[in-house]
Amino acid sequence: MTYAGYRCILCPMRNKLTMELAVCGYNAVAALGEYHPETINRLFFREDRLKQFAAVCKSLADRKRPYKICNDEELERICKSNRHQGVVAMIVEPEVEGATPADIDLWTSGAKTGLILHSVGNDHNLGAIVRSAAFFDAHFIVVNETDEEARLTTSAYRVAEGGMEHVVFRRVRNTAAFIRALSRSVVTIGAEPRARLRIGDIGALIREKGESKRSGVAVVVGNEETGLPREVKEVCSALVRIPGTGLMESLNVAQAATLFLHTLYEL
Repeated sequence: MTYAGYRCILCPMRNKLTMELAVCGYNAVAALGEYHPETINRLFFREDRLKQFAAVCKSLADRKRPYKICNDEELERICKSNRHQGVVAMIVEPEVEGATPADIDLWTSGAKTGLILHSVGNDHNLGAIVRSAAFFDAHFIVVNETDEEARLTTSAYRVAEGGMEHVVFRRVRNTAAFIRALSRSVVTIGAEPRARLRIGDIGALIREKGESKRSGVAVVVGNEETGLPREVKEVCSALVRIPGTGLMESLNVAQAATLFLHTLYEL
């Protein structure tokens, strides 16, 4: 049984002929080289980056894969961005697998913290969320396959600053159905600006439900304009808000996710 399963559709810069995605930015490419060098097919860099990526070049040479010293204009053409910071890697097109009951068992037994994202808006938000997830040791991120904007793109990798290498991605077709199944063994906390409970109540909330952090916790966040749909809120273990002055309706979705993750990390 799976909740979804298909190859994710990637936005620029994607090479449709070779099924590759461009990853640019020093931290993003450095993390690739350290944790998943086998995914790099080709590497392009400015001459001043040679020393920093010498090990990656050796790995590529051992696998008979090319690398090339380029100027800034060439790098910009390759990744379609002037924010390349002197290095671009072409990687194997990422695949996001469908979430399965085996994933839930793993997250439960390992007491993992994660995020469930429902229409978070765009790939920049996704990248910022991934960066926070890696910083606060969140293990998994679940996205809805109908979210056309929040995808694993060149921009998402760059904004994540290397965080992509530390987070497991899964996709679902029906967010509410997945949360219903997940909530049987994992505490699911929906972000809701009008909720009675506050973010400071999360520790007590987990204890009240007879759960421990050993069972795992997932924070559910939605679109910053429309929030979570009713059917998603109804299946969460609890709804929690981030209190503020009231001068603003809500925070940016990435900021909200970061505050929730920090709170869970401190428990």
